[in-house]
Amino acid sequence: MGIQVEFNPDLALRNISEYKKGRRKKEECIPENLKKGKIYPFLKKDQRLYWLHGELPLVETTGNQNLSRPKASVMILEATHFLNKKEVFTKGKYKVVEVFKDNKIHFDGFTKL
Repeated sequence: MGIQVEFNPDLALRNISEYKKGRRKKEECIPENLKKGKIYPFLKKDQRLYWLHGELPLVETTGNQNLSRPKASVMILEATHFLNKKEVFTKGKYKVVEVFKDNKIHFDGFTKL
């Protein structure tokens, strides 16, 4: 028996339309108007580990590891694992450092360009 943990080099959240359609919680989605300097909550299923010593990309996912280019550069401020009905989740807070308005490459691994 082992402990299943996923290491995430980015924060992948769903489009806000998933919340509006009632398919996801608000914390599982990218807010409509991301604002630089603002702190937002996040929620992810499973036990996830994030890098806490710098910026990482905020990307949009449609599931199955389908990811967009970075929507923003964020810093994870806290991440907590918890059980809900015997399922493991990770919740936390992230701060928006910069919002990207283009499709340029803004990261090379953990290095922000």
